[in-house]
Amino acid sequence: MKKIVFVLILSLVHSLSLSAQDFTESLYSTYGNYKEPSLDKRRIKYAQLTPLIDRLRTNSKFTVKKVGESIEGRDLNLISLGKGGTPIFLWSQMHGDEPTATQAIFDILNFFDSNDFKKERKIILANTQLHFLPMVNPDGAEVFQRRNALGIDINRDALRLQSPEGRVLKRIRDSLDATFGFNLHDQSRYYNAERTPKPATISYLATAYNYEKDINEVRERAMKAIVYMNDVIQKYAPGQVGRYSDDFEPRAFGDNIAKWGTSLILIESGGYVNDREKQEIRKLNYVSILSALYGIATGAYKDIPIERYEEIPRNDRKLFDLKIENLTYVLNGEEYILDLGIQRQEIDDAHHDGFHYKSVIVDQGDLSTYYGYKTFDATGYTVVPPRITDQAVPSLSNFDRLMDYEKWVRAGFGYLRMLNIPGDKVQLPSKINLASEGFQLPDFKLVVGKNPTFFLEKGGKLTHAIINGFPLDLSQPLDNQDFGNALIYR
Repeated sequence: MKKIVFVLILSLVHSLSLSAQDFTESLYSTYGNYKEPSLDKRRIKYAQLTPLIDRLRTNSKFTVKKVGESIEGRDLNLISLGKGGTPIFLWSQMHGDEPTATQAIFDILNFFDSNDFKKERKIILANTQLHFLPMVNPDGAEVFQRRNALGIDINRDALRLQSPEGRVLKRIRDSLDATFGFNLHDQSRYYNAERTPKPATISYLATAYNYEKDINEVRERAMKAIVYMNDVIQKYAPGQVGRYSDDFEPRAFGDNIAKWGTSLILIESGGYVNDREKQEIRKLNYVSILSALYGIATGAYKDIPIERYEEIPRNDRKLFDLKIENLTYVLNGEEYILDLGIQRQEIDDAHHDGFHYKSVIVDQGDLSTYYGYKTFDATGYTVVPPRITDQAVPSLSNFDRLMDYEKWVRAGFGYLRMLNIPGDKVQLPSKINLASEGFQLPDFKLVVGKNPTFFLEKGGKLTHAIINGFPLDLSQPLDNQDFGNALIYR
């Protein structure tokens, strides 16, 4: 009889596991049906959320409550649904330039507003109460900056509670006495899963609540839920999950919320190949958070051994956008072999709703323990300084009509002079930098902090151009190659 009962229990667990797996796979395959189309770029602003929140306000499935205002007077709204016994609080964009999960929250709300996945939605809403605060720092989001209008990091304001946004966050946590808290952030795209070349696309943390990093029941719940989410993400971004540092920070909200009794799950959205706008990472947030809510509602996470949490690789920060290896560099008549690590820094436009790239060399030397989103083995290649043309194009309109600017690039020119450069222009999608008539090209030297524009030579022939940190193969048509932008020098 005991054997029959044991077999039945195993069968039930197996069926629940299959059900959860099928749910996750369906979430991933049908995501396009729920993705909020009005939020298609990272630099989102409060005004874009207003019509979405107003729409939910008139929807009987949701309760929308104004819970405070930012320093500059933008509303903070809490969106709630579900009638179960497990309160879950999810908040995003404490840092104004970290919007990936904000977009995913509205995708999740679209999911709950749909008539699909009836069984799974019913299970989640019957067993949990969900509360979303989708943009904690709307003033920072307006100018795409980390800090709020007071100039402070809200995530370091849990003790003094100087910011109205921080006070709202504390008040909601306390009033809900949330069992779980999802603290949703973005991290640098230059984090990798430790000792691998793979980006830490998603990083998790069960936040410590003291310096000793003790594990109590509250933290243990978070660890188990994170392992559950990691198992989900591994299906779609294998090896691309990291574990964020659990060093205790006494001023941080996550650490204090864990101390106050809420199982705190930190999610950091990092980088993903060919996903600068983080739309694939947004999708992974959607899938993993909904899967976690389902796992919490069904209790499927509870029997996971917490030892598996430590198996998730730590976050490391050893990624470049472009890594050039084994490059021959001639200095003072001597040849040296260098690796270069190049990052393509984003420079916001005036309205903070777009950007251009200004690349820099961030490290050089022996970078054998580092990795690149793209790596170029330059063994046998020598650095050649770029040239600047004596000939000047009269104006930008003349340049636009030039179909043969490639001839300058192929001849080793990284800079093309122009007589009348518009004052509001700082970059162009062209594959050659523009320079004013009076611009003097400084003596060339590979230096950390400098813009990487130079050429590569092999066997006495120019083979590649590096223009503003973007490599171009000179043996191929330039127009067909991936490129960000060149720069304008005055």
